[in-house]
Amino acid sequence: MNWYLTVLKKYAVFSGRARRKEIWMFILFSVLISIALTFVDVATGMYDVESGIGTLGTIYGLAVLIPSIAVGVRRLHDTSRSGWWMLLCLIPLIGAIVLLVFYCLDGTPGDNQYGPNPKEA
Repeated sequence: MNWYLTVLKKYAVFSGRARRKEIWMFILFSVLISIALTFVDVATGMYDVESGIGTLGTIYGLAVLIPSIAVGVRRLHDTSRSGWWMLLCLIPLIGAIVLLVFYCLDGTPGDNQYGPNPKEA
């Protein structure tokens, strides 16, 4: 949970580097929270079956949109890539697969142009 809160504290910080653990723990907790909110939306009748969205889930998704992009950019920085690589997500399927591979790669050892290695800090 600490990793999730760390990402939220760096709400719109697009500089620096993020470890693999930081992004994957954020994704894990985001998915768990989204599932819980979907159950609440269904139980309270705020879930629209036709569109497949609920009110609370939508609010949560919008609230974590910027932190999600920011941690993704910081993760790309850890692999010595520019944050502009995030635009790959606009390419259906292939872009998501490439970003998934980048997120799984180990970070650049030592300092790089984006800052010190977060593993050593």
